[in-house]
Amino acid sequence: MAGDGEPISEAEALEQLRQTDDQSRQYYAAWWLGRMRSQHPEAVPLLLAALSQRQPRDPGAGVEHNAVARNAARALGKVADARAIPELLAVLDDADDGLREAAARSLGELRATAAVPLLIRRLASGPAVAGACRSDSPRLQEPCEAMLEALGAIGEAQEEVLEVIRPFTAHERPLVRSAACRALLQLTGETRWADELLGLLQHPQLQVRRAALMDLGAVGWRPALEPIRRTFAENSLKLIALRGLVEHGRSSRSGSEADSDDEALLMAMDALL
Repeated sequence: MAGDGEPISEAEALEQLRQTDDQSRQYYAAWWLGRMRSQHPEAVPLLLAALSQRQPRDPGAGVEHNAVARNAARALGKVADARAIPELLAVLDDADDGLREAAARSLGELRATAAVPLLIRRLASGPAVAGACRSDSPRLQEPCEAMLEALGAIGEAQEEVLEVIRPFTAHERPLVRSAACRALLQLTGETRWADELLGLLQHPQLQVRRAALMDLGAVGWRPALEPIRRTFAENSLKLIALRGLVEHGRSSRSGSEADSDDEALLMAMDALL
């Protein structure tokens, strides 16, 4: 926000990101440019410069010491410019797991096939190592959810990719299981992975139900319409998931059947408004 509480403009966001004296202004500006999917010619160079401000991980510095770089990494995926890929690839090996998480999500958004070998390498040790809880926090050794989702979004369905993902469908954390099933559903189209996600819509924890909603919407699994509609979760999230079914649906039907399918989705969305 501007100093008077008013939303900032694109020019102001660029200027706030350009200065280096106030990191809170940089943080907001990076978020703004990503949220608005800025296509200004200065946006990507400035976001890359902000990403380069990252510092070596210091356990005593708290989680905010790389906050600007993390927001820049997230924004670079949303502005959808391939110039960001080399630097985001480098960040996948950063010691800061929060930065690795942000970079993985953005590389997934960018469909960066060059990221696949690096993601495989980070996840190859499986749930027992990459998916193990860290000793100093409840976070995992690797940001598994983000990396699994990235592999699904990138869309390289080679067997070596599938072999790395499959063990995470048995991870002790349901959010990781959901991300793994989402990726496998995207890569294989096999109904069994959709069934696993539909089962998670009944999980007793709201956070898990929310994740499964978003994962089904991201994949666009049309048979999930009624289970999504009946899920005990916020209508706003159900609307996002249903919008995903409309935008990315995998329905194989055509003609009048497809029109009827779309009409049912739109009616379900309208009922939630």
